[in-house]
This record gives sequence, C-alpha cells and structure tokens, in this order.
Amino acid sequence: MFLQKVMLYLYTVYMFCFMVGLNISMSILHFISPSLAKKVILKWGERTTMTQNRKFKYEDWGLTIMSFKFTATATYHMWMSLGQEAFRGKPAPDTPVFTMKGEKTSICKYIKGASSFGDGAALLGFREFKQLVKDFSDVADFLVVYIAEAHSTDGWAFTNNIDINQHRSLEDRMSAAKILIQEDPLCPVVVDDMSNITAIKYGALPERLYVLHAGKVAYKGKEGPWGYSPPEVRSFLYHQCHCTPMYCIYHSDSSVSLNSLK
Repeated sequence: MFLQKVMLYLYTVYMFCFMVGLNISMSILHFISPSLAKKVILKWGERTTMTQNRKFKYEDWGLTIMSFKFTATATYHMWMSLGQEAFRGKPAPDTPVFTMKGEKTSICKYIKGASSFGDGAALLGFREFKQLVKDFSDVADFLVVYIAEAHSTDGWAFTNNIDINQHRSLEDRMSAAKILIQEDPLCPVVVDDMSNITAIKYGALPERLYVLHAGKVAYKGKEGPWGYSPPEVRSFLYHQCHCTPMYCIYHSDSSVSLNSLK
C-alpha cells in the first residue's frame, strides 16, 4: 500500500504539471494560430471520445481547455484522487451510498461478483456501459452510483450540455440522478454520499473502471478520460466470466456504475 501511495503522489504531481502546461500552451497557441490550436485540441479530443459525441461541437468544449475553470476542476479531481484506497490486490472499499428512496446502504451490499461505475453526463460512454450490461447480464449484476458533477453549469461547463449545478444537498444529487435514470441504465441507480467518499476512495473523478474479485480489486483501469476503456472491461469479463465470481467497477465523471458477476 505504501509503494502504491507513493506512486499515486508522483503521478498526481506529473498530471498537475501536464494539465497546467496544456492550459498555458494551448492558450499561447490559440493566440498565435487559432486554427492550429483547434487541430491539436481535436486530436486530443479523439483520445477522450469527445469528437465522437455528436451532441457537442468543438465550439461547445474545445475553448474550455484554455479556461481557468478547466485547470481548477482538473486540480480538484487530482486532489480528491489522493485519498483513494482502491488498489489492485487490496480490499475494495465498502463506501456508503443512498438509494433513490433516500435509504442508506453501501457498495458491497450490491456486489455479488463484478462492479462497474458509469457516468450520466457522458452519454456516449454510458451507451457502452449499457451494452456491457446487456452482454454480461447473465453473469453479472450491475449498479449505477451517481457521484459529483464533472461538468456542472457553475464549474467547468460545456455549452449545449445538461444544466446541472454542483450538488449542494443529497436531494440535489438525487434529482440529477433522475436525469440519468431517464436514459434507462438497465440496472439500479444509487448516489454517492455528500462527502463524496465513494468518488474519493475509488479515485472515481472524472471516470474510471475497476474489476473486483473476492472483495478485492482485481483490475484497476486508468482514470478518464484518457484511460476510460469499456473494451478492456469487456475483455476482462469475457475471460473471467466462466471462472470464480468477480466484481467489475467502472468510474466516471458525474456518476459511477457498478456491476457484479453472479
């Protein structure tokens, strides 16, 4: 655990420097050549699937990379990630969550095998998650855990996005989760505690994938948006579904989805 924590801190320092550098360099490049800056940002967007989301045009999100709120939000996510306790081979944190009826429960009460944490704002990724539910429902139970907003209207916002402010209360978070429910997640939905304990201990902001086995973390994906890869989870589940019970977890900004292998 100590070595993993040290590596986490070093990686966080690296990512902070990268994000600040990205913000400054894109601002300078945009001042010199807006067209070239757009080309570079769109190339970056390919890695985060932003260019695949037909809902958003470059003008909706591209220029936000050069904003202070982008750097502030990324820094906040990295700061929150320092509290994560979900490491490969270590026990999976049994963090508290709330049902849509306001009843308090916990992550592990929903896990029988695999868990996946998914996202309500990034509907492109959510569709991939839903396909996982369809394809592995015979071997896995799924749960969606809604966490803090990554692109809130009063934070790092995209134009033409859903109008949701940062949650000030559990009721706010549950109201936001109801928007996700309208997308028919094909599984139960719960929300993170207002202390954001699930997002913190799983390093879930802005998005991430996990697989749990026997109460421990068997697979830990890289944090999104670059490391967001449902195909990796699909491959892992495919190779493990005929073995002993597993847990697969997918984390993402705005919400978390969870599934468990039967």
